Amino acid sequence: MTDSESLAALSHRFPKNFLWGVASSAFQIEGAAATGGKGASIWDDFCRIPGAIADGSDGQIACDHYHRLDADLDLIAGLGVKAYRFSISWPRVQAMGSGPSLKSGIDFYNRLVDGLLLRGIEPYATLYHWDLPAELQRKHQGWADRSTAYRFAEYAALIAHALGDRVRSFATHNEPWVTATLGHELGIFAPGVKNRGIAMQVAHHCLLSHGLAAQAMRSARRSVDVGIVLNLSPVYAASASLADHRVAAREDGLLVRWYMDALLRGAYPRDVLEYLGADAPQISAGDEQLIAQSLDFLGVNYYHPIICSVARPFSHAREGVPVTDMGWEVAPASFTELLVRLDRDYDLPPLYITENGAAYRDVLVEGGVEDPERRAYIESHVSAVADAIGQGVDVRGYFLWSLLDNFEWASGYTKRFGIYYVDYATQARTLKRSGVWFKNLAAAFHRERTGAALAAELRP
Repeated sequence: MTDSESLAALSHRFPKNFLWGVASSAFQIEGAAATGGKGASIWDDFCRIPGAIADGSDGQIACDHYHRLDADLDLIAGLGVKAYRFSISWPRVQAMGSGPSLKSGIDFYNRLVDGLLLRGIEPYATLYHWDLPAELQRKHQGWADRSTAYRFAEYAALIAHALGDRVRSFATHNEPWVTATLGHELGIFAPGVKNRGIAMQVAHHCLLSHGLAAQAMRSARRSVDVGIVLNLSPVYAASASLADHRVAAREDGLLVRWYMDALLRGAYPRDVLEYLGADAPQISAGDEQLIAQSLDFLGVNYYHPIICSVARPFSHAREGVPVTDMGWEVAPASFTELLVRLDRDYDLPPLYITENGAAYRDVLVEGGVEDPERRAYIESHVSAVADAIGQGVDVRGYFLWSLLDNFEWASGYTKRFGIYYVDYATQARTLKRSGVWFKNLAAAFHRERTGAALAAELRP
């Protein structure tokens, strides 16, 4: 089978209206950290802590996307995809996290949205991708304080008014588990807090803010779709021991069921609350009903399974298996298993794969980047999504992470996820071989659909 035949066969496994896109986030690519009155975020503060970022870098310039917007939108259009998932920087819109919006910030996102639509690309916006306005953390304890949930709802309504006439789809949060656990329990992400009780309160306040924001956005713009994006993985015991299986069940409760149950069943899982004990969050009357607003969609971010044991309660890979440059296990079958499990256990809204991709050690050689491992990763995981659809899971789209190599949080610029290689010294972008493959997949999909539609029109 030729490459074109293989791509055509793969594309045939997806519904005719399936959406192909790429994704990025504001802090990771925008730069322009103080332009137009933009306020600092908690990641600006975190980057100043010695040792917090692997290479001592920050997001002051990142990929300079703010100043290279039109050229970057042309890169997306050149891929032939029909959707782009981006996040909005809260402190670029409200420098202090409250009050009136900054005209410069709204203007930037207006230009982004209008530029996408001009190129025939549907905008998919995320309100919060971890860059909380620093003022809310410095003076009000950030997500640990309930008031931040209400500030977030005000920000959400502001964005709905400004962009909701052209942006149909809004995700409230990206990966609240990361905000809570990596940012407030393990302390390896901003704001660097290490306290499980605070982390679980943050998890609750993030979910509460989702519910409040959903209400606020729908009041502002009835036409918008509102959802949320979760990082989800199957959780496996590292051995057959009962103790390891208990650890795996507990971690599944904290990673998957804590968020899914709250959003889709209107209550936190009782066994997880009992396990947390004194670290369980304070929940006010009516909170769980607020959280369980109807979802127009659920975004699923998948990268790898979780392997647990008593000795290592949170591990990323089994020994002897292929891993990415992040040390994450390459396991596409687990992706299918996850999606089928979600469909079996919950009454789901439509699903979108809002992030999936891999970091590898890319090298620019004679103007190109050969990255066969990433190409194979993407193909196998796209196939895994097709397998889930074949088993009846309602997946509507796939967003590849990421458009560009970028600031990879605590890893700084040492890890590359992009399908465009970025030379940070010159800001030159180069499409990697994996990006060519993804471009060809999108072309095959749209070519087959266009041909089928034309044939139907010509049929007597």
